[in-house]
Amino acid sequence: MPPESGFSSRFVNAGDGLRLHLRDYGPLEATALPVVCLPGFARTAADFHELARAIAEDEARPRRVLALDYRGRGLSAYDPDWKNYEIRIELDDMIQALVASGIEQAVFVGTSRGGLLTMALAAARPAMIRGAVLNDVGPVIDARGLLRIRGYVGKLPVPRSFQEGAEILKRLSDQQFPILNDAEWEMMARRTWTDRDGPLRPDYDAKLMKVLEELDLEAPLPVLWPYFDALNGVPLLAIRGANSDLLADKTLHEMAERHPDCEIFTTPGQGHAPLLGSTDMIRRIARLIARAERRAG
Repeated sequence: MPPESGFSSRFVNAGDGLRLHLRDYGPLEATALPVVCLPGFARTAADFHELARAIAEDEARPRRVLALDYRGRGLSAYDPDWKNYEIRIELDDMIQALVASGIEQAVFVGTSRGGLLTMALAAARPAMIRGAVLNDVGPVIDARGLLRIRGYVGKLPVPRSFQEGAEILKRLSDQQFPILNDAEWEMMARRTWTDRDGPLRPDYDAKLMKVLEELDLEAPLPVLWPYFDALNGVPLLAIRGANSDLLADKTLHEMAERHPDCEIFTTPGQGHAPLLGSTDMIRRIARLIARAERRAG
């Protein structure tokens, strides 16, 4: 499989000096509203590649699309203290990256952890958000999903090849994603493990599992409706995988009832979290971006 292209790989410094990586798609001089893509907990900027290229290279309206690697993921540096893999520090990292990239306002596309960061940003810096896509995450998180994620982050067997990695992921998540074909499982494997330094290894700091082990999933999880309500001033697209164990259908519909401009969509045959690179998903997200631009004037 050829290396991915169509973006500039850039590095910026976090507030504590840690080196952060981001992918920068599209022309720097574009005047259209930028888009910022935020991945899931143990995922990387690569998850947004197809979406980012399609949006950035739209002939009628090209735009910048940034996709971030959080600290400890992808090409960003690993933090020597795993306790810094927490959302307040990652929020500060994101703001630092946007300031360094010259982005004052954007549409945010957040998958899982990225959606939590989007809601946190809406509460902390509402003027930075002109529109939002929450991918399989909302203000109420189902502990079943967190239990499942805690069961594999940092604990998966290391495959000898990406094809073997695809088999591992398929055995782990086939019930959540019965719609995926072999090529899509291999793509997932190539975005879960890396061979940059030789033998395959996870493309994230294995100490991320310590963050999940610290969670008390017997206790009620915090409810984040006040953070969600901070998005009331911008158009919203909320996506749920039909087989998701992290975002309940009831929560999705409550989000639509509560938000004044929220479109919801449940994608069949997928769980947590849906892939965003299909033609249909790109079309839906592009429509949300257009709504955000019209409202921004």
